[in-house]
Amino acid sequence: MADLRTPWCLRVAASLRVAEHIAAGTADVGDLAAAAGCDREALHAVLTHLARSGVFAEPEPGRFALNDAAQALLDPGLHLGLDLHGIGGRMTEIWSTLPAYVRTGQPAYRARFGRTFWEDLKADPELGASFDALMGPAGHGTPDTRFEITGGWEAVRTVVDVGGGTGAFLTELLRVHPHLRGILVDLPPTVAQADFGEVAGRARATGQSFFDPLPPDGDLYLLRKVLNDWPDREATAILRRCAETGGRVVLLGAVEHRDLTVEMLLAGGRHRDVEALTALLAGAGLAVAAVHGHTLECRPA
Repeated sequence: MADLRTPWCLRVAASLRVAEHIAAGTADVGDLAAAAGCDREALHAVLTHLARSGVFAEPEPGRFALNDAAQALLDPGLHLGLDLHGIGGRMTEIWSTLPAYVRTGQPAYRARFGRTFWEDLKADPELGASFDALMGPAGHGTPDTRFEITGGWEAVRTVVDVGGGTGAFLTELLRVHPHLRGILVDLPPTVAQADFGEVAGRARATGQSFFDPLPPDGDLYLLRKVLNDWPDREATAILRRCAETGGRVVLLGAVEHRDLTVEMLLAGGRHRDVEALTALLAGAGLAVAAVHGHTLECRPA
């Protein structure tokens, strides 16, 4: 359990796109090194270790093939999380700050990378784009929009997806409920990537921070796994903006069991149970109206 070789070797192989090169017909380690632009002997050591660990096959010395485990490296979503050149690199390296996080209870992202996590995404467009891709269908697949709300969907006319990324969830929600209209709220570079497809006539994007006043013309405001990324002060500020609209607020995937996750190290995120969320909501002028599993439905207090 303490051996760090395998997780790092996996990330190096993913970053060098070794599986893609093998899938394209390259098997000899020398040819793989040339295709990946790296040292032959070092790559051979990495792939030999992975093959002995069950990832890749080495049917003869110096020649490698894909097995079932290595096939998984061809998955775009898995690649986004492992590729050290993008958000996968940040998510990997941030674990080295765990001792500082445990000592202080505060993320050490700025100490490690020179900026906070959100500042880093803003300053590096390629990094920000890889984060958006990881959060979208490429990383997390087609979103599941099946969740319960009191009274059903017929009474809802306009949904505002607050912090909705590139709009995949809102697009699917509008596809499933043809009478709905939707507003996507996220930062300008993120919403610029939105593609609403067949529901484009019923959707629009607003490029802004969710710490600023939200569009007032929604009757249901969604926060899907947004609060988990933020400490209490910022989470309360986001909720307060929702409360100002006077609409119904639905927190999707907000109820979490205590665990250690990368969001804590990246930006000081927190996992909260219903009791902790109820206190947070009260501080923002909201009250819990219903609990549906991991989903909380709220209204202005």
